[in-house]
Amino acid sequence: MFRPLTLAATALLASSIAVARYTEEDEYEGLLQKRAPITPVMSGQNFPDPALIRMADGWHAFATNTLINGSWVHVPMAKSPDFQTWTYLTGVDAMPTLAAWVDLNSPRVWAPDVVQLSDGSFIMYYTAAYKEATNLHCVSYATSKTLLGPYVDSLKEPWICPTAIGGAIDPSGYTNDDGTRWVIYKIDGNAVGHGGSCGNTVDPIVSTPIMLQQVNAADGYSKIGEPIQLITNGPADGPVVEAPSLSYLGGKYVLFFSSNCFATTLYDVSYATASHIKGPYTKYGPLFVTGTDGMTSPGGLDIAVNGNHAIWHGAGSTGRAAYTAILSLTGNVVTASTLS
Repeated sequence: MFRPLTLAATALLASSIAVARYTEEDEYEGLLQKRAPITPVMSGQNFPDPALIRMADGWHAFATNTLINGSWVHVPMAKSPDFQTWTYLTGVDAMPTLAAWVDLNSPRVWAPDVVQLSDGSFIMYYTAAYKEATNLHCVSYATSKTLLGPYVDSLKEPWICPTAIGGAIDPSGYTNDDGTRWVIYKIDGNAVGHGGSCGNTVDPIVSTPIMLQQVNAADGYSKIGEPIQLITNGPADGPVVEAPSLSYLGGKYVLFFSSNCFATTLYDVSYATASHIKGPYTKYGPLFVTGTDGMTSPGGLDIAVNGNHAIWHGAGSTGRAAYTAILSLTGNVVTASTLS
């Protein structure tokens, strides 16, 4: 999740990549390995909450709304033939027209994620501000016959929007090896928190659970059963867990997520593992923190479905810059290599 921010300072909290493990008390401890700073892709172009999809012509990425030359692009895009050289698609908006339920005065289109359906078409899961409660966000979907769009959401009301507990953000699609299709998302509890960092460090702390919803494998949106809670914020997570992404690595399901407040240098990329898609998940990490490879406030990691290629953002001079890496899991430890 991303909101515009200004970092008054970029103090380093750790100069390492963590391979630490959360204890039962939700605190972590572990080995730290120093590495040299890495360079963001696209020369640090603002590209918050990036999400990946691999096609025959290479890699494509979608991002949170961005102000370009005084105009908002709702869903910016980038592409790469080899996962090394990335090109920002200037002037291209994957979803130029917004749905009827969106607050058009301040739409705040965040965290799009695109997957391909079995008929060759595409579905984009995304977040936007709800016009009936403009302080809250909801999750919905838009469809397109082609990868680059335009994506259209024809719903009159949002797809997932539990307004009584804060709404929902940060959807991400996942297709299991058995052919079942799922969507994970965050209940945005801190939107109705009691104040403090990201609105949720003043007691009582509000839960911000990551939810798993099964959907019809063919259409990608018809819900099957009720959503299942995978994890929620504990003492080590600060005000939130958010920005979930699911993959299958090293014989386990790995749920990547960010914890702490995005507007601080405590923001991170963490992960949890499970033997079954529905859990239970055990938290490990963090994988990236401020200071890891020279990054500041890394977060919002997305990993290719059942793959090992990942993209995420970190605070930069022009907003949130994107970084990439290849991830692997050994035991319950995720490591990153071939970083951008």
